[in-house]
Amino acid sequence: MGYGYIHPLSENVERESVRFFNRFNTAIEGDLYYIKNIDKTTNHPAIIVGAPYGGVKEQGSCVYANELAQRGFVVLTFDQVYMGQSGGEPRNVSDPSLFIESFMACVDYLGVDVPFVNRDEIGVIGIMWIWWF
Repeated sequence: MGYGYIHPLSENVERESVRFFNRFNTAIEGDLYYIKNIDKTTNHPAIIVGAPYGGVKEQGSCVYANELAQRGFVVLTFDQVYMGQSGGEPRNVSDPSLFIESFMACVDYLGVDVPFVNRDEIGVIGIMWIWWF
């Protein structure tokens, strides 16, 4: 298990730390997951996994990413801007427009900067926590 990750990484999966920027030049820290020995000369479908509010890539997102990578997807998890290891001040700002911007930056990153991703096959999963009282 890596530092801070709540789930062990499968021996069949690679996890690579990545950094890219949104259109406001705010750094987004992420993890790229893919099956070991992936053929980087062909294009693969990709999925972005967004953490629930207040969550970071080392929590629930890593569980989904680990499983989806084993099924052949290239998976990107990330910390929302102003949270986790991503940039932005003040910290822990909640704004839906910022969240949307982060997802758009993730799509751009996968479609432009990761040559083995099929830019026509990028999906998104958002994790939602439900609290019962």
